[in-house]
Amino acid sequence: MGKVISKLRDIWAAKDIRLKLLFTAFILLIYRLGAQIPVPYINSDITTQFQNQFGGTILEYLNLLSGSALSQATLFALSISPYITASIVIQLLTVAIPPWQRMSKEEDGKKKLTQYTRIATIALALLTSFAYYRILSQNSWLTPTDVPEVFRAIVIIACFTAGSSIIMWLGEKINESGIGNGISMILFANILSRGPAIALGFINMFTDWGIWTAVAVVGLIAAVILIGFVVFITNSERRIPIQYAKRVVGRKMYGGQNTNLPLKLNMSGVMPIIFASSIVSLPATIALFFGVTSNSEGFWGSFIKAFEATSPLYIIVYIVLIILFSYFYILISFDPVEVSNNLKKNGGTVLGIRPGAPTAAFIKKILNRITLLGALFLSIVAGLPLIINAIASACNITSLSGLAFGGSSLLIVVGVALETYRAIEAQMSMRHYKGFLQ
Repeated sequence: MGKVISKLRDIWAAKDIRLKLLFTAFILLIYRLGAQIPVPYINSDITTQFQNQFGGTILEYLNLLSGSALSQATLFALSISPYITASIVIQLLTVAIPPWQRMSKEEDGKKKLTQYTRIATIALALLTSFAYYRILSQNSWLTPTDVPEVFRAIVIIACFTAGSSIIMWLGEKINESGIGNGISMILFANILSRGPAIALGFINMFTDWGIWTAVAVVGLIAAVILIGFVVFITNSERRIPIQYAKRVVGRKMYGGQNTNLPLKLNMSGVMPIIFASSIVSLPATIALFFGVTSNSEGFWGSFIKAFEATSPLYIIVYIVLIILFSYFYILISFDPVEVSNNLKKNGGTVLGIRPGAPTAAFIKKILNRITLLGALFLSIVAGLPLIINAIASACNITSLSGLAFGGSSLLIVVGVALETYRAIEAQMSMRHYKGFLQ
């Protein structure tokens, strides 16, 4: 404990790190304040009615990601969903369009792609805002007023869209002057803000069942074990041994050392879960745009019901998308050919493997294997609570609906916490401090 306090003191003593931490906390505070600002013409009873009607559905998950802002219809109700979906679209197009792929490797090109992402975010925010306005209107969650319907719609849609733009800007500010990834930090803050309410819900559930003490102890032990397992898998890596040849430059000898190339088991982090949840929510979002819900009659009502969180189709699609996005994220973030070429230029070789194409093929083979293991890990942790919730729903046990997205939330919180920890570690290492937990 003394070492941790000492390291915290070292972090606070480094002025630039202290300023970055304070700036990040300030931005998150601004975000949480914005998440409490109500949008005009919204009924104050919306929160309870929202939970009763959309509990256990994809809208409940989006509400979790927004820190309950969606169920309160506040300024930041749409949260980061439009930005994440826009990022997915732009990244897919970057892989599919060769000119964009070349742009992604240049500094000016990256700035253009960032601008395209911003434009796509605004477009998706407008679409989602209109869909959410339709939900509010159809469920009589708008306050009666003499203001023309068109004007009221414009004001509400403009507020939601502006909120998404502000969130995007706040995330970019954290990237520039704060610690960690801005969007991930906002998502982290949203999920933690729901923590007390979720904990209280489980306490009430266990109290009603009359087994509060036993379940509390078992639940606490299981939570600690699960968090430890998630941290262990997240930090696990496959190390490929690398040997550098000796070379003489002038009177000095370089190389001749053995090292390794670390490949993390879960290299993609929580991004596949975020991507999958954004994509799988698109059918419901588009349907809401046309005023269709799971309670609607006919084909489209049945179609939307099939994409509820308790539906087997939803769970299957969700897990498949997690696996696909795990490979997709590795495809766009790690290039075995480039790594092989860099090793060859610096005189490094994988033990027992010829340099060049054979090394690239070997790295790709190892990468595919560990990516599959990482994807299966994400699928189990994120998908198992959904399966349990679906079974409970089929047995008319509604009190377990809060468990549905617990696995996803845990992975996001742990993943963002570890990423932030590594970012602080990197900052400390640059200033010749020891590691945070060393």
